[in-house]
Amino acid sequence: MSEIDITLKKEQSSTLIPMVILTSLFFIFGFVTWLNGPLIPFFKLACELTESQSYFVTFAFYIAYFVMAIPSSFLIEKVGYKNGISLGLLVIAVGALLFYPAAATRTFGFFLIALFVMGTGLAILQTAANPYVVVIGPRESAAARISVLGIANKLAGFLAPLLLTALVLSNIGDYSSDKIAVMTSVQKESALDLLALQLQTPYLYMAAIMLVLAVLVKFSPLPEINLDDEGQVAHLSIFKQIKEAFKHPQLVFGVITLMVYIAAEVLAGDSIGGFGKQLGVYGEKGSFYLKLTSFTMTAMVVGYILGITLIPKYVSQVFALKISGFLGIILVAAIVVLSPKIMVQLPGIPQLPLVIILVALLGLANALCWPAIWPMALQDLGGFTKIGGAILIMGIIGGAVFPLFYGLLADHINTANAAAGITETAKSGNQVAYLILLPAYLMIVFFAFKGHKYRSWKSF
Repeated sequence: MSEIDITLKKEQSSTLIPMVILTSLFFIFGFVTWLNGPLIPFFKLACELTESQSYFVTFAFYIAYFVMAIPSSFLIEKVGYKNGISLGLLVIAVGALLFYPAAATRTFGFFLIALFVMGTGLAILQTAANPYVVVIGPRESAAARISVLGIANKLAGFLAPLLLTALVLSNIGDYSSDKIAVMTSVQKESALDLLALQLQTPYLYMAAIMLVLAVLVKFSPLPEINLDDEGQVAHLSIFKQIKEAFKHPQLVFGVITLMVYIAAEVLAGDSIGGFGKQLGVYGEKGSFYLKLTSFTMTAMVVGYILGITLIPKYVSQVFALKISGFLGIILVAAIVVLSPKIMVQLPGIPQLPLVIILVALLGLANALCWPAIWPMALQDLGGFTKIGGAILIMGIIGGAVFPLFYGLLADHINTANAAAGITETAKSGNQVAYLILLPAYLMIVFFAFKGHKYRSWKSF
């Protein structure tokens, strides 16, 4: 065996164990994150919310990434990557436990606090894990490695709505607006209290699983990494690190691109259930709309498989990002323009409006954005890779802000349609509001063509 073959074998071996651990963690990320999709229409019903109020579910969850990303970087610097991952899992467990009293009181604000705490735990995990997977192997294949993690993440995202609906919310059809309308106020309060209590048991199980995983990671062979092996950053304060990092245009454009991409990903996964409910996608048990997030996740898994197959052997991660941006633009235009009365029959599922299928296909457009943006934005940052990763995590705020705008715009259009008496002929606000994603995909196209190439603001 040649010296080159031995070196390659050692590199593959040193990458395998971290990848197995990280893949397991990304499955957990996905399961926790993509429960938000069915929770939005669930809380809208159980807590009697408007469309825009229900999207505070995503706001509370994703705003934690923005608030906690830099503190998470600070924390990981003090305790190390492996301990940081264990701590992140413990924080998620605390958030899951808070669902118990929140469900007992059916208090939306309490649920939001629990979601914020869970988001904080995930912010710690993401801040540790994403730079990790970029540097544990060749940078040119980073998108492929992140795609592997993405499949685990989105496979969990596919399973989470199905399991939550089957095990907990299968009877949500019994709480339709028609049935609630004929209840007395006392009966309605009692019924909605019982509905909320159904969340207690699964989140207790989730907390227990997180605690076990935290212990397993603590004693796992996950190695520590040093992103500042040349000592560029160790002597700098956190504020000077941020200032120096922002001197890299590829990072700044990468943060903006990641922010709008996350907005597209979250909206495609978390709004499809409410949109489907509005269009009457109920199924036999009246709860099929809660499963629609799984359609978006399926499209993302297909995208990740394409990424693993094609990148970097056949296409570059830059080219993949260009295609993703253009596909997103086409899909958004079609979603907004087409009639919701055009139906499609897929094998084994209820008849669906074509626009619902197109929203799910946004998952295909979004799949390769995350794995492509990360290595492109962090390229040539050297010792500033860690703080750059933390700043990129802050870009996840797109998942907090854009859904709120979507809900507000949808509410405004729906109210205007109702006031004008044209609700039967006009497109719903839920459909038209997807137009806010058009600038997001345009930014993705810019970053893929130009934004990632800049290395100095003077050359911009």
